[in-house]
Amino acid sequence: MKLIWLGAIVASGLIGLTASAVSPPSPWEKPAAALAEQIAGILGPGQARLTIRNLSTIPSGEIPAIRQLLEKDLKALGVLASGAESANELRVTLSENQRRRLWVAEIVEGNETRVTMVQLDYEVARDLSTREHIVLHKESIPFAHGLSWPLYDPLDDPVLAVLDTRNGLFVLLQNEITVFFFGAAGYTEQKEFAIAERKLSPRDPRGLLSLNADGNGFTAFTAGTECIGSFTSPETGSAHPENGWTVHCSASDDPWPIAQDDTAHGSTTIKAFYNPARNYFTGVLSPSLGVDLPPFYTAALLPRSAGGAALLIGGIDGKVQILENGSLQPVSGARDWGSDFAVLNSGCGAGTQIVASGSGEAARDSLRAYELPAHEAIPASAALALDGTVTALWTAPDGKSIFTVVRSATNEYEVDRVTASCN
Repeated sequence: MKLIWLGAIVASGLIGLTASAVSPPSPWEKPAAALAEQIAGILGPGQARLTIRNLSTIPSGEIPAIRQLLEKDLKALGVLASGAESANELRVTLSENQRRRLWVAEIVEGNETRVTMVQLDYEVARDLSTREHIVLHKESIPFAHGLSWPLYDPLDDPVLAVLDTRNGLFVLLQNEITVFFFGAAGYTEQKEFAIAERKLSPRDPRGLLSLNADGNGFTAFTAGTECIGSFTSPETGSAHPENGWTVHCSASDDPWPIAQDDTAHGSTTIKAFYNPARNYFTGVLSPSLGVDLPPFYTAALLPRSAGGAALLIGGIDGKVQILENGSLQPVSGARDWGSDFAVLNSGCGAGTQIVASGSGEAARDSLRAYELPAHEAIPASAALALDGTVTALWTAPDGKSIFTVVRSATNEYEVDRVTASCN
């Protein structure tokens, strides 16, 4: 008998430094002074318009303090950095990778641009890494006592996806969709909808559940099959709310919706064609983004601090790449990622993180949060050990939580929710 339990992972942000009676010196003082000295050596006394772009994990709340330090140090060296009418420009970019933090200044005088930079020392880098981080915790959500699934072979009918709606909790299996309702005893199974168009599929097949815009329906995708679910409110006082749901399945080779790109000009659903025989997406998107993509297992749309969004893909070759500004670039620091990741809008640190599973087919998998200020993944949390292997990971409709499916060594499936809170 296969048991499925629903759990929750709650992330809490911790401030790594303890306040004291005497405020410690700012970690930005030395790099700001060093950069100001180099700028003044190139520009000389005068005026310049100063702009700062943050491509690092430095919290946005720290940028005004950095700007104030730069302006003060430049002024002491004869450079007024607030001259809006000046033809000279100072463009400062704060960047970093796993090995170093680098501040780059572009000094623009007429048609000439010169560049200088400073590298933050080890103590500042260490201070940055402890200023704000995420710690993941796991907490179970109750199921009704004795809840169990019908006598399916766990490997023959794995859990593919879960969708939490206001009218029920849906679990997508390879051969059926099951609806749960929450009561005093926890989640109880109410109704099953068979997926008639069963297809032979590879090991660890994938599936997707997508909530309709009005919240009263969903679309489910499995290998070669598409199911449409719709909800009609039952009669007032009905003891069987599950009777409001109808689900119809049919064979389909339509592309799957993998991301929603929302802009000021409207919303576009990015879809990808799925290869049911090989358990991955072919790399062909609808609509096309103008770049040929390699076959991939996972994709996620990552908002960028400068505006817009970038598409992150996990290729079948194990390489993670990012599509941004019409160019596909490799992502470093992602060698330990598994084939599943999802975006979490936590509000911690940079505000948005990528939560990725561990690489390999370990008996005990893990989850870790990363930030991606440029093209290098920077860990934002310690690894959280799980009691099994992650087989699916995706963002919930609210964007503030993530679902993950974990298969244990005894082939039982656990479904967890990942959320985050910051202190």
